[in-house]
Amino acid sequence: LQAYPSRTKDPDVSDFSTGSVGLGAVAPLFAAATRRYVDNHMGPRPPARFISVAGDAELDEGNIWEAIADPTLAGLGNFTLIVDLNRQSLDRVIPGMKGTRLMEFFANAGWHVVEAKYGRKLERAFREPKGAALRTHIDEMSNEEYQSLFRYEGEELRERILENAGGDVKDLLAAIPDADVAGLIQNLGGHDLDLLLDTFRRCDAVVDRPSVVFAYTVKGWGLPIAGDPMNHSALLSREQVDTLRSTVGLSVASEWDRFDPASDAGQVCDAVGADINNEPPPPRPPLVIPESSGAVTSSRATSTQEAFGRIVVRLGREPDLGDRLVTTSPDVAVSTNLGGWINAKGVFSPTTASEYDSVERPLRWVPGPEGQHIELGISEMNLFMLLGQLGLSYDHHGEMLLPIGTVYDPFVLRGLDALIYSLYNDARFVVVGTPAGVSLAPEGGAHQSTITPSVGLELPGIAQCEPAYAQALDWLLCDGLDRLSAPDGESLYLRLTTRPIDQAPFAEAEARIGSDQLRSDVLGGGYRLKEPADGERVVLAASGAIMPEVLEAANILADEGVAATVIDVTSLDRLYRGWRRALEEAVAENTSPQGTGHLANLIYPSERFAPIVTVHDAATHAMAWLGSVYGQRVVPVGVDRFGESGSIEDIYRVFGLLPGQIVNAALVALN
Repeated sequence: LQAYPSRTKDPDVSDFSTGSVGLGAVAPLFAAATRRYVDNHMGPRPPARFISVAGDAELDEGNIWEAIADPTLAGLGNFTLIVDLNRQSLDRVIPGMKGTRLMEFFANAGWHVVEAKYGRKLERAFREPKGAALRTHIDEMSNEEYQSLFRYEGEELRERILENAGGDVKDLLAAIPDADVAGLIQNLGGHDLDLLLDTFRRCDAVVDRPSVVFAYTVKGWGLPIAGDPMNHSALLSREQVDTLRSTVGLSVASEWDRFDPASDAGQVCDAVGADINNEPPPPRPPLVIPESSGAVTSSRATSTQEAFGRIVVRLGREPDLGDRLVTTSPDVAVSTNLGGWINAKGVFSPTTASEYDSVERPLRWVPGPEGQHIELGISEMNLFMLLGQLGLSYDHHGEMLLPIGTVYDPFVLRGLDALIYSLYNDARFVVVGTPAGVSLAPEGGAHQSTITPSVGLELPGIAQCEPAYAQALDWLLCDGLDRLSAPDGESLYLRLTTRPIDQAPFAEAEARIGSDQLRSDVLGGGYRLKEPADGERVVLAASGAIMPEVLEAANILADEGVAATVIDVTSLDRLYRGWRRALEEAVAENTSPQGTGHLANLIYPSERFAPIVTVHDAATHAMAWLGSVYGQRVVPVGVDRFGESGSIEDIYRVFGLLPGQIVNAALVALN
């Protein structure tokens, strides 16, 4: 049993994993958005309400407000957020926290806001003569002062309440016995079950927008630690547990008993228990995914980002598959080459938008219920939260979707927490980080990603791939979509660029190796792009759009009598896993490693004493481990400083990525 609910690790079934502050709070909101999308495309599902409970301190998390403010999530009447407003965080009673201000934030975002502040006992007192004075007196207390009242009872509590109180408050409380003062003053709406039921019914009646309930509570209600600023990590003593057990009418022998099935409580528990589906979700259904969208080779130079846009459009024409593809982006759809997909499939909106622009434009942006692209505001957190819930569509809604999200590669890191959360939930999706690297030379260091390959390599549940050529990308994307529904499958992270490169070297490798074998190598993590000539051996291993410089360096080395093998690493992630798997098996069985995974097919035995030069438009450490496999000397070439604006040639020169500089690195490795 996990410390926090876990979809993948608990023995029973959790709908959502929690523990990452702020993320579990809004995951059901994105699940509600997914249900709306599924209902519009696959027919209505059974009615469902998605509910989240969050403490008021959790509302400090910025991702919650990013979700609340996004117009894409407006109108979700099937979602309710319950805010446990207890005025405490981990370390303290929160000074100056005002529920009214929080409620205004939600109301301004178009939410239905309901307050359960005071219980019925206090509300009755407020309706008494002079009761308005008591309401004002309590409302004007600071959080710290009100919380402190839970430490007292009887006459001492009365004295504390009446400090700085007016005559009307004193007169009203004079008629209340000391023994009843605590039950009145501490009567908050979040602990009044009948009031809460009425509140939830009001939310059920509002179907055109999400609801939020502010339920005022005290942390530790009914316990000796109630309202204590340090009670987050407090444990009851054995004596306090004994007192609590006696107070609620239990004994050591009966404290684990079920309710009497004939009692009201027993009948409620049986009814609710029968409604809870605690069966593990069935395996995701296999879908028919082609090995390729079709021949994508081109006689002209092509970037992987451009090729991606064309491949997605072709896949959208596939029967059944095309209907299950859904794309999303945080306001970068056009600049990540989703324009053709949007023209073909449209933009999703629960209602058909009116058209006011009669000018014919290359991009047809007409939102409607049949659209298959979901456009978000500029929030990478929202992107990965939505991808995560779209990637759980079969588990939650009974329909398999194939989600693809696009984002500028450096901003994968801005949404990293939500990406990790979605993977932890075993969501399946494709994320395309593009443009990537310093090849995006004109835009400067803020838009040039360097460490994202390491992130993709180290995250479980997702395979990071960085193809250089269009056909390799096509194979990887089709295979990645197929793995989304596989029992042992995973998500896919593609790191692409806008730099066009010549496709002829790949075509030559395909003619030499054969299409089937080359595809297998590409999916395995890499292939031998260029075989060496005669001479002293060196291995050039590279990924992505830097490949033209690497090939030119190999030709220069050949002229110098150095035989360079060029390996196109399509997935560092898969190469590393293959090596690690061999080592893990050897450790588990206390034997020598049997092989090194796919790397054995890339670095021939005759080359395993040769030095390696790794070349990557990224931080050098991501690829530098390759020398550890066979104990080869490595000279890593890449980007270990922040980038800057300039031409590609100028920026490559700064980081030692030009052909002549790669040649120098190879000569250093040989010496």
